[in-house]
Amino acid sequence: MDYAKEKDLAASRAKVMKALGHPTRIFMVQLLSNEDSSVSDLTKAVGADVSTVSKHLSLLKQAGLLIDRKVGNKVLYSLICPCIMEFIHCIDDVIYQDAEKGLSCINVNRKKLL
Repeated sequence: MDYAKEKDLAASRAKVMKALGHPTRIFMVQLLSNEDSSVSDLTKAVGADVSTVSKHLSLLKQAGLLIDRKVGNKVLYSLICPCIMEFIHCIDDVIYQDAEKGLSCINVNRKKLL
């Protein structure tokens, strides 16, 4: 095994995960998985100002998650790899399982009290 290459790959993966490490950016990726959007579209949906949305888009683009293209006077953003939503849905499964674990713990403790 080439550990140097594996470490480089881990660093690249961390860069993508770091870009997804903010709720607004995850929400924007979710929106972009449904349709290509402009900064103004995303600004309305996110409820932030244009400069904030632009910064988030820039981070996502630098991480290799987005591509942009000019259409008329608008710039539309789209996901390069829509499969990123599979990763996000996997995170949803982790959240769900964790919640179930918490609920089962509550139920066990509740039975002990009764």
